[in-house]
Amino acid sequence: MGVRVAVFGATGAVGKEMLTILEERLFPADAIHVLASRKSMGKEVSYGDRTLKCVNVDTFDFSTVDLVLMSAGGDVSKEWTPKITKAGAIVVDNSSAWRMDPDVPLVVPEVNPEALDGVTKKRIVANPNCSTIQLMVALKPLHDRAKILKVNCATYQSVSGAGQAGMDELWTQTKGIFVNDHADPVAFTKQIAFNVIPHIDVFMEDGSTKEEWKMVMETKKILDPKIKLFATCARVPVFVGHSIAAHIELENPLSAKEARALLRESPGLMVIDKHEDGGYMTPVESVGEFATFVSRIREDPTVENGLALWIVADNLRKGAALNAVQIAEGLNNRGLLKRS
Repeated sequence: MGVRVAVFGATGAVGKEMLTILEERLFPADAIHVLASRKSMGKEVSYGDRTLKCVNVDTFDFSTVDLVLMSAGGDVSKEWTPKITKAGAIVVDNSSAWRMDPDVPLVVPEVNPEALDGVTKKRIVANPNCSTIQLMVALKPLHDRAKILKVNCATYQSVSGAGQAGMDELWTQTKGIFVNDHADPVAFTKQIAFNVIPHIDVFMEDGSTKEEWKMVMETKKILDPKIKLFATCARVPVFVGHSIAAHIELENPLSAKEARALLRESPGLMVIDKHEDGGYMTPVESVGEFATFVSRIREDPTVENGLALWIVADNLRKGAALNAVQIAEGLNNRGLLKRS
């Protein structure tokens, strides 16, 4: 028997992508329900060659499903997830609401699939932050081979990470600038078109932003609490696709050649690293792809046993929807989802 699935937040960019990936990967769903707020009730979304109408979440009976893929924001998740799990379903949540809860697994399937067994505590699995996910996929094989001590990284994050409003603002500002119109910021703190903003999420007391804090804390929970990580997260005028420049200090020696070979054989990764013009990946080329791409693999001579990587992924896919669907697949393969 298959799994009865609901996608909560189905009209958003990530919710739509979840539906696409469920169909592409032939997830064994007996039923698919698409849920949204009352204002989106009746809107239609695509699921393969089918068109599904959104149902009002306020009136939906969650006891009729086994799994809920949640992509509706942290406040909505905090309100609805306890109700959903009480009705018997498991929630895979894409927001930051449950990531630091010690009783909730925070999972990147290529990195810590064994953590899924902890879902029995609260019936919730948290999807990590988009940048953290692609970083973890690249760091895991290096950590297993040579033990990572420190990571210093800068992220170059696309506007889709801020939702449809961010994408609309980049489009509107770019068009406006070409006709000498104003580029007033609304979704972002400053003009995003033809600009770079070194600020994602709210500022914290130490001067870091919450986005940077998330990368630090999630890395410790997913990979190793002993890893020291420092991040600077910037928003760039790219529609889809996040990039990370990561500088890594290892406990044991690992040459760039060895790292390149290791990463080529690691799950979820593709190495595109030729020492020539265009021999590397960019965000535009990652759009629509499942893999996390690694380029510019070099030895960093400023630290002992240092490596540098350029890491690129589609943030709507691997950074959100794909990772959530892979979590669902892992739960199903472990027999942790109820059967119809």
